[in-house]
Amino acid sequence: MLPRVPRPSFMQRKFLPSSLFIRAHPRVISLNSRYPVKGLRFVSSSTSSNSRSSFSARTTTFFALGSALIGGLLGFSFAYGPQSSVSSPPTSLSTKTVTKPRYGSAEDFQKAIEELKRTFPDEDTVSTNPEDVYNHGFSVNDYHPGISHSVVVYPSSTEDVVKIVKIATKYRMPITAYAGATSLEGQFRGYSTGGICIDMSQMNRILEINEADSDLVCQPGVGWVEINDTLREKGIPLFFPIDPAPSATLGGMISNGCSGTNAVRYGTSKGEWFLNVTVVLPSGEVIKTRRRSRKSSAGFDTTKLFIGAEGTLGIITEVTIRLTPVLPTTVAVVHFPDVRKATEAVRDVMNTGVGIQCVELLDDVFMHAINNFGQSGRTWPIKDTLFFKLQGHNHASLLESAKVVKEAVKKHGGFDFQLARNEKEADDLWHDRKNAHYSGLALVPGSRPIATDVCVPVSRLPDLVYETKQDLSTLGLVAPIVGHVGDGNFHAQIMFTNEAELATAKVVVERMVHRAIAMDGTCTGEHGVGLGKKQYLVEELGAGTVELMKTVKRALDPLGLFNPGKLYPDDFDDDKNKTQ
Repeated sequence: MLPRVPRPSFMQRKFLPSSLFIRAHPRVISLNSRYPVKGLRFVSSSTSSNSRSSFSARTTTFFALGSALIGGLLGFSFAYGPQSSVSSPPTSLSTKTVTKPRYGSAEDFQKAIEELKRTFPDEDTVSTNPEDVYNHGFSVNDYHPGISHSVVVYPSSTEDVVKIVKIATKYRMPITAYAGATSLEGQFRGYSTGGICIDMSQMNRILEINEADSDLVCQPGVGWVEINDTLREKGIPLFFPIDPAPSATLGGMISNGCSGTNAVRYGTSKGEWFLNVTVVLPSGEVIKTRRRSRKSSAGFDTTKLFIGAEGTLGIITEVTIRLTPVLPTTVAVVHFPDVRKATEAVRDVMNTGVGIQCVELLDDVFMHAINNFGQSGRTWPIKDTLFFKLQGHNHASLLESAKVVKEAVKKHGGFDFQLARNEKEADDLWHDRKNAHYSGLALVPGSRPIATDVCVPVSRLPDLVYETKQDLSTLGLVAPIVGHVGDGNFHAQIMFTNEAELATAKVVVERMVHRAIAMDGTCTGEHGVGLGKKQYLVEELGAGTVELMKTVKRALDPLGLFNPGKLYPDDFDDDKNKTQ
């Protein structure tokens, strides 16, 4: 027997056409209803004029990493105060009770700000403007409460960052790095005691382009879009394929472990796209994680230690990235009767082995949002839709791939298959997909979103999307779905206008996360953890793995100054930094 169809809510009746009174069951979806500049190169970890030798810097780096656990844990005892003496079983990591870090007083923070202003006398480098410090701790793109920083500092070099870190350490003042501000889980919110926000936007130079080696060296404030634009303008037939939000910058992309639409073909930031990073550690030491060679088996991969660490272990000041050849692409779009059939079609298409660079799901609510947004040059059918970006070595290979895809999706009820006739039409079609997030935000005037993501093995994706649509259909809120479905990752953008709707939306997010983890998936495929997902880490990773993460954090940051309250599920979270 089919499930009972709930009556459309007020928000659904007000903001969606009658054809979008969604019923998740597939059988009851009603049809009526500045370059080049030399940077730090293993020269010195000192900022003084009497720099040490190259050998000394390398030695310092190895000793810093090799002795981090020992030296850090010794410092941890002093920094955190008395601890429990309960012993752990010899087969597990320590689970000693940890007390809350001791930060400086309001007077200490004021002294730190005064010293920052003396250190950086340029009035544009240190800001205590109330609007500035609040804007750096707030985002209209997510639901987390805004929390102001005490001061915003705009460094221009690695040496500047070292100076800031040493002042923060002197006065026990928390530090939060700030990049493109596209994070969706509160990663750059301030801490309730106050703190320093380091805005990396002035460190935005491309330092080297090594075309023959297919790599590029840059500062963390450079955006991936700017990198690809620069390569294209210089006539270099290479690009950087990690493509999150258009305004995302390299430092934040690394720190949040991001990916994007190209992940189905090129993988994520946790692959080999970041060859090395230069990092300022909480001690003020500057390290570079490895050389520029394409591969290395010299010890474990310390670059990956900072990928997804969300600025809690160090502040990235320079990056070397891999580039890849630009290949011809085109775009195809096809519609489906429901999301289950669309996601099942993706699984079959991926198994054909044709050249798929991206495959994106936009549900019928999102297709309506695109029409409503008014930026598209066409009016789309309000149907669950797949956008394919096909890749090949020439036009003939693209046509062959399109033929294979068309045949595969037809078996799952796909209809009205459209293939771009030229490059401009392909760009226009893909532009509609890239506008999805902002189209969704405009769907309910005056609303804010919970923009959340999960990821599961691709074979489980049809079940996950279908069950989530069931939840959303009874929610009473407008909640479009978009997904990088080729790798099992999808997003729900749940719109709310008041606290009651926010509370209801959080319940649905929690159910979606638990469901994904039960399917051997993850609470976040690409948004990161921040404030919003840290309570799920033990369920997903296990207590031992989470404790290992905390042990590394305590070793490198014994004072707990770097982006406190984020990523790690702590027992002493400050109430103002709790959002769920």
